[in-house]
Amino acid sequence: MSIGYPRQSARTRRFTLGVPRAFQIASDGSYVAFLRTKAGDDPVTCLWTLDTATGEERLVADPAALDVPGEEDLPPEERARRERAREQAGGIVGYAVDRDAARAVFTLAGQLFTADLRSGAVRALPARTPVFDPRLDPAGRKVAYVSGRTVHVVPVGGGAAEGGEPLIKPESDQVSYGLAEFIAAEEMNRMRGHWWSPDGSTLLVARVDETPVTRWTIADPANPDRPAHEIAYPAAGTPNAIVSLVLVKADGSGRVGVAWDRGEFPYVVTAHWDRHGLRIVVQSRDQRIQRILDVDPSNGETTRLRSEHDPVWTEIVAGVPARTGSGAPIWVVDDAEADTRRITVADEPVTPAGLQVRSVLGAEDERILFTGTQEPTELHVWSYDGADGSVTRLTDGQGVFGGARTGEVTVLTATLLDRPGVSVEVRTPSGTREIASLAQVPEITPKVELLRAGEREIRTAVLLPTGWEPGAGRLPVLMDPYGGPHAQRVLAARRAYYEAQWLADQGFAVVVADGRGTPARGPAWERAVRGDFTGPVLEDQIAALEEAARQHPGAFDLDRVGIRGWSFGGWLAALAVLRRPDVFHAAVAGAPVTDWRLYDTHYTERYLGHPEEEPDNYTANSLIEDAGRLERPLLLIHGLADDNVVAAHTLRFSSALLAAGRPHTVLPLSGVTHMTPQEIVAENLLRLQVDFLKRNLG
Repeated sequence: MSIGYPRQSARTRRFTLGVPRAFQIASDGSYVAFLRTKAGDDPVTCLWTLDTATGEERLVADPAALDVPGEEDLPPEERARRERAREQAGGIVGYAVDRDAARAVFTLAGQLFTADLRSGAVRALPARTPVFDPRLDPAGRKVAYVSGRTVHVVPVGGGAAEGGEPLIKPESDQVSYGLAEFIAAEEMNRMRGHWWSPDGSTLLVARVDETPVTRWTIADPANPDRPAHEIAYPAAGTPNAIVSLVLVKADGSGRVGVAWDRGEFPYVVTAHWDRHGLRIVVQSRDQRIQRILDVDPSNGETTRLRSEHDPVWTEIVAGVPARTGSGAPIWVVDDAEADTRRITVADEPVTPAGLQVRSVLGAEDERILFTGTQEPTELHVWSYDGADGSVTRLTDGQGVFGGARTGEVTVLTATLLDRPGVSVEVRTPSGTREIASLAQVPEITPKVELLRAGEREIRTAVLLPTGWEPGAGRLPVLMDPYGGPHAQRVLAARRAYYEAQWLADQGFAVVVADGRGTPARGPAWERAVRGDFTGPVLEDQIAALEEAARQHPGAFDLDRVGIRGWSFGGWLAALAVLRRPDVFHAAVAGAPVTDWRLYDTHYTERYLGHPEEEPDNYTANSLIEDAGRLERPLLLIHGLADDNVVAAHTLRFSSALLAAGRPHTVLPLSGVTHMTPQEIVAENLLRLQVDFLKRNLG
């Protein structure tokens, strides 16, 4: 019996439950470890292995079989990490392995567990609870984890009662050791704050001092008996946390600080420690310089390996720095002349012009596995072989691909335009195996048309109601963008359009467009929004709308155009009805950034500069400044527990609209963060948006 798309999407966390992920390959290639729930509507993630010789799966760790409390007992650090990572499932949502991927460690409800991936044995380890972010040393003998805002070490074999004493004691309740600060996790994609040395004798530990960071409070108005939650939030132009690095002996016998110019380079981007040595990457506050430093573990002194300069900003790319087997440094640079993001080995570009490198997945011997884009709607997995300098694409078809590789075993994931869901294949010298996806198949099948709009060839997707035929009458139009940095919506992947097709089936012509500022089109395309989101972003949405209407004569009613979006897309939706009411006739703005002075330092200053140095950029991009211009219906939605785009954005904007006498609608979501994983909330929120748009577009 059909439960309807909104309920199905909400129950399956947008069809992510049951999809295999987080692959780790045994050093001998005999198995692949991965995470997956047991079904497409089961929110509890388990740890599995696949035997590469037989294709047989083994359930290694099932939270239901382990004696742990429920998700309500998660430590606050884990709740914050899941919010930063947009993690929607529960159970074993992350794990770490040793060098050979023979053993894994993970947490459940703040307790520490280890699993032997060869035998399948799982047991609890004594630890100071709640445990957060456990990491095995490369040899698999010890586990480092964070508890009580500092790092502890426990032997895998046991014997340390309660996990032993902390390696370092925080100097105050504003200081933590081993955790990633808000900016690192939210904007730099660095979720971790401690790294093992190759021999397991030493840890590199991030020290985070939040003393200078502005404190904000997030209250729950629906439950006034509960105390407000205080967060350290570094808004644009305000102080960041002070981040330093410390080298600590695993037995607690000594520590030494890592030395660099922290005043000039306050951002710690990442660290990489292998048999060739310890390397860190730091970044200036204006983000125009990244410096790669080699660290002497004996005394913490650093030597500059490379300085990357860019007059606009330097890009942070996942997976670098790295090294080849011979120790040659692997880095990613923005080649301005070729307008291409390229991999370099020993400072020499090894990927061709026109292939936009998106991430480095791994390096082994003289080979590099990476993802890259030539056609912006597709993301493929590529391999560079230093033996002959060849660059080979490993994936085929219109789709979005990912992967991992160890030795001669390669795992490839595929999300294709011509089929539903995600498929996973394991390529070995003896053949190919599949890891089954247990995700549900949506009740609807998207029929998407991809086109290139205008002289900029803006990648655009168009979806019409199922069964609609020319001559059936003009349709109201719904623009459904994100439209900003770090995210693409127009992809050659069927699963990207389930919701868009459902919206179309409610009686809309749906248009999704990726304009300037979005990824995959090269550095110049991304940098086109520096200092000005409003002009390029809004212009490109209108260009996509006009081209879609031109290619579908008789289908689009341009006198009834709505727009909706979330986060940056929410800001864009509200901006559209404020600045171009001649084009857009109603908007739904979810969690919009209405005043960029209230958003975080690293993201905002990158695009708009420091507010004290470039205040006009903040004024020009503010929705609050334009409140008096509203003349179209506007629905504002915001989760009151949001600690990323805090509810103050919507509340201040609503106050400005009220002061200007502009009618509007506000929908506050009690207990909801920047994500909306709650099943009933997610389902009804989708229906309420459609009802609002139908009422106001006619």
